[in-house]
Amino acid sequence: MRKLKLQVQMTLDGFVAGPNGELDWMWIGKRDEGIFQQVIELADTCDTILLGRKMTPAFINHWENVLDNQPESAEQPLAKQMVGMRKIVFSISQTTIKGRNLEVENRDVAKVIQALKNQSGKDIMVYGGAAFVSSLISQNLVDEYYIFRRPVAIGNGLSIFKEQKSLELDSSITYKNGTILTKFLPV
Repeated sequence: MRKLKLQVQMTLDGFVAGPNGELDWMWIGKRDEGIFQQVIELADTCDTILLGRKMTPAFINHWENVLDNQPESAEQPLAKQMVGMRKIVFSISQTTIKGRNLEVENRDVAKVIQALKNQSGKDIMVYGGAAFVSSLISQNLVDEYYIFRRPVAIGNGLSIFKEQKSLELDSSITYKNGTILTKFLPV
C-alpha cells in the first residue's frame, strides 16, 4: 500500500505560514544545499502530489516558471519533478484549475486518498496548504510527517495541528543553517 507523506516547512513557534499565508520567513538565513537535496530525494519516492486549492496557483506558477524560464536555476531538478508529477488539487468550489499534469478532485477527500493509497505506484506527497493539510491530519490520513523546522519565529500564523496529536520520532537531521528535519510517524 502506498503511503501519504506530508512535507512542510515550519517555524520554531509551530506555524507553516503567516496569518495571511505569508511565506517570506522561509528565505530568512542561509540556504543549505543539503535541505534542497533532501527535498529532491523525498520527491523521488513519490509519483503523485496532493494540494489544497488555495496554494495551488502559487505552487504551479512558481515551478512552471522555473522550468520554462530559468534554465540556469539551481531549482531546475526539483522543478522538473514538480511539473512532471501527477498533481491532484482538492476543491469544493472549482472543477478546473490550470496547470500541467493537474487534475481537480471534488469528491470526499478521505475516500479519494484511500483509493489512491490502494493503487500501485510510488508514494503520495502532500505539500499544503495549511487548511487542507490540517484536514488530512485530523482525519488520520497522513502516514509519514517530514517537518523542516526553520530557526525563525514569526509570533502568529497558520498551524496545521488543530488538536492534540501524538507522533513518534523516527529520525532527525540537523543542517548547517540550523534547520532540523524531523520525520514522525503516527502513534
